[in-house]
Amino acid sequence: MRMPLTLTVNGTRHSLQIDTRQTLVGLLREQLRLTGTHVGCSTGNCGACTVLLDGETVKSCSILAADVEGSEVATIESLSSGADDLHPIQRAFVSRQGLQCGFCTPGMVLSALHLLERNPDPSEDEVRHALAGNLCRCTGYQLVVTSVLEAARLMREGAPAAA
Repeated sequence: MRMPLTLTVNGTRHSLQIDTRQTLVGLLREQLRLTGTHVGCSTGNCGACTVLLDGETVKSCSILAADVEGSEVATIESLSSGADDLHPIQRAFVSRQGLQCGFCTPGMVLSALHLLERNPDPSEDEVRHALAGNLCRCTGYQLVVTSVLEAARLMREGAPAAA
């Protein structure tokens, strides 16, 4: 069964026809071609599909697209337009080696953004708590935490952020 859906993704309003069984991650990747949101477990456990939905982090593999009518979604693509325009969080992940294979990174970055927008000077424990829903098989997490703390410093010091 198909239905109409209107939502705003990364500041752009979309009116689409969707399959009522489609997940939000499927909509983002397959219909809108925003492939920065990754599919890891498809059960909401790994956090690779984390996006911001109306300002809150969600696992987009666990949400039906039909349930986001009228909502605003932000994906990793909203943070920069390319390598020369990285958000301070992305720059910190690169400079502090907070990523290896990169598969979990979009979800980690958006979870970090959610934290830093609410708490610009988090402790290490607060960072670890904020990232608890994002799993990584490569980094061992310490460099991820260090990256988020560096991003917090950059953002407090007024490093430019992408719109």
